[in-house]
Amino acid sequence: MTVLPASPLPRFLVACGVLLGLCSTPLAAQTHPGQAALVREVARDTGKSPAALNALLDGATRQQSILDAISRPAEAKPWRDYRPIFMTGRRIDDGVAFYREHRALLEQIGRQYGVAPEYIVAIIGVETNYGRLSGKYKVLDALVTLGLYYPPRAPFFREQLKVLLELPPNHLAGPVDTLLGSYAGAQGWGQFMPSSIRDFAVDQDHDGRIDLRDSLPDIFASVANYFVQHGWVSGGPVAMRAQPDASARPVEVKDSKPQWPLEQLEAWGYAPLAPANPGEPSSLQTLQGANGPEYWFTFQNFYVITTYNRSPLYAMAVHQLAQAIADGVKQADRAR
Repeated sequence: MTVLPASPLPRFLVACGVLLGLCSTPLAAQTHPGQAALVREVARDTGKSPAALNALLDGATRQQSILDAISRPAEAKPWRDYRPIFMTGRRIDDGVAFYREHRALLEQIGRQYGVAPEYIVAIIGVETNYGRLSGKYKVLDALVTLGLYYPPRAPFFREQLKVLLELPPNHLAGPVDTLLGSYAGAQGWGQFMPSSIRDFAVDQDHDGRIDLRDSLPDIFASVANYFVQHGWVSGGPVAMRAQPDASARPVEVKDSKPQWPLEQLEAWGYAPLAPANPGEPSSLQTLQGANGPEYWFTFQNFYVITTYNRSPLYAMAVHQLAQAIADGVKQADRAR
């Protein structure tokens, strides 16, 4: 039998059929914009099940209240309005009581890491009012909302969401979909973002897991370790009031990183109101206080606090609360 060469027509029809079949295949469904790409990345990097990751993200909800909250941060206030939020008699007294209650552990960790215990307490006091207010939002909802629905800072929050999904279970206080935290997705008494849990959190009690919700050793040591890893100078100064003279030149600063020796700022017309090392690397912050501008020399440890929250108002609130707590503890000791 003679075999005739295949007609080009059937091959054409087969090709069209394949294309039609591809076009009719439904795209992978996703509950949130960008979810499919995120799941692919996490599955690729960790080997986790895409189905399990999708189920987790499908359960997260976009929260309008989170988008509203991030649009009005407290750090937008002037210092005269920001300071009273944290520097209250109640918060200072509670900080003194908290320090005294947990003194042995705080001072042991302070010695181990070289961080004054009052700064550990002040961070927890400013962040969560000593663990009372660690957040009401689901961390997963917060990071999905900001990472997938908030374009101004989507790259940062999407990365935090990715890290959250990649963290080992023993780095978290519970299952991912049960964690509560701030509107920004920070969790625990020290309000750590997922990347900070990954990079700086510590299993201080050596129980095989990091618990920033229920383990005080882990909470305290993680804050201290965060400071150390960002350049905390043990025993170093944090901030000091400065007095400008009539000829003081304006000083422009982009951030709180020390830029000049203190003596340079003195030469520009700013005098320290307490004894200070003239060669200490420093910067100058101008804050709008209740009675007009306040001028502050700030040092490396102040800059380290701004890595926790980049606002100089935040760092100053932590510093002043820490000083007030330390003074209160000394007074209580003398009264015994």
